[in-house]
Amino acid sequence: MLTVHHLEYSQSFRILWLLEAIGAPYELITYERDPENLLAPPAYKDLSPLGTAPVITDGDLVLAETNAIIDYLLDRHPNNQLRPVADAPHRARYLFWFHTGQGSLTPLMMIETFFTFIRQRVPFFLKPLVILVLNRAVDGFLRPRLQLILKKAERDLDHAPWFGGDALSAADIVMSYAMEASKMRGHLTAAYPNCHAWLARIHEEPSLRAAKAKVGNAQMVVVPT
Repeated sequence: MLTVHHLEYSQSFRILWLLEAIGAPYELITYERDPENLLAPPAYKDLSPLGTAPVITDGDLVLAETNAIIDYLLDRHPNNQLRPVADAPHRARYLFWFHTGQGSLTPLMMIETFFTFIRQRVPFFLKPLVILVLNRAVDGFLRPRLQLILKKAERDLDHAPWFGGDALSAADIVMSYAMEASKMRGHLTAAYPNCHAWLARIHEEPSLRAAKAKVGNAQMVVVPT
């Protein structure tokens, strides 16, 4: 039996959404974060090969990494409509956003999270110097790269309503986590109307609503930083 080991307020929500979208049966086990440090509990870290979310088990198989899990599940359910076939018009677009979401955009969100963590915990006498260095990294690397990705997303969504083309795809599911984070942190301003419309659209998806019903409406929210 396929089991999703869901860490609350984590990227594993996307796996639940995917399974609801393809109508696949699964067992759900939810793990709560430590209330003090928001980290995964030891039981979850012992299970996951990397100690991170998401992770699934399927018989003797233990598999981590969002895109690896998604490809595995789509391979197991080949009749799904969430991955354009090789000769589909939007196949290249799908591949780009499927991998950009996890390979470029989400890491930028994580870097920003780490920077915030450092700012909050650096010793007082070092804070001016550390903040100066971090601000230069944000202004010189993180923010410009993030804006390039969001601007391309805005342009692409002007030509087709979904990241995979004309219909919901796994690329949209992968992109959801970092796009929600971008909105929460103020990066998605009014200059990105197509991105805001896309976010509104995914929240109307029955499969996303079904996943929320399993774990609670707040579970798609990124852990505050």
